[in-house]
Amino acid sequence: MKLAIVERGLGNVEEERKLLDEGLKKFPSFFKLWLMLGQLEERLDRLEKAKEAYDLGLKHCPNSIPLWLSLVNLEENLNGVTSARAVLTLARNKNPQNPQLWLAATRTELRHAYIESMVPLPPSRWMDKIMDALRKCDYDPHAIAAVAKFFMHHSKFKKARTWLDKAITIAPDVGDFWALYFKFELQHGTDGTRRMF
Repeated sequence: MKLAIVERGLGNVEEERKLLDEGLKKFPSFFKLWLMLGQLEERLDRLEKAKEAYDLGLKHCPNSIPLWLSLVNLEENLNGVTSARAVLTLARNKNPQNPQLWLAATRTELRHAYIESMVPLPPSRWMDKIMDALRKCDYDPHAIAAVAKFFMHHSKFKKARTWLDKAITIAPDVGDFWALYFKFELQHGTDGTRRMF
């Protein structure tokens, strides 16, 4: 693998491919080799070949989240959000407790503004959807922060503050949560709540 990285750095595409192929014959369940092969094909703008590499890699390594995420990104660029959504659904079915996949799904929907599809739902259904997402990703702090953003977006500031508190309590070392909390307090807080920063 390290030799393939060196060859990539030197720009020797054929040597890189040869080393990756040799490595995959010996270690077909090593996901990084499949990932590198897919990335090589993407760099060469051979997107169908890249898709084949990721698909083959997932047959050998169905629990490799980096492979799933690479395939999702490729599908989104190649065939659009519908294909990416289908791949994410398959990935989440095979890896149901993985918060990275749920986060990727949320980000995909946000990128394409489909999160607004929840707005027509009555507020009583919002919490059903939110709690379902939280249960499925085992109360991951990123999901909790996403819930806080949802409430901020809908001007439910007391609930947003509660969920932000939960996010920073669970993961106090994640600076993004503190930055979000700080921004929230600057925009919607009182002098008393701003003093904590």
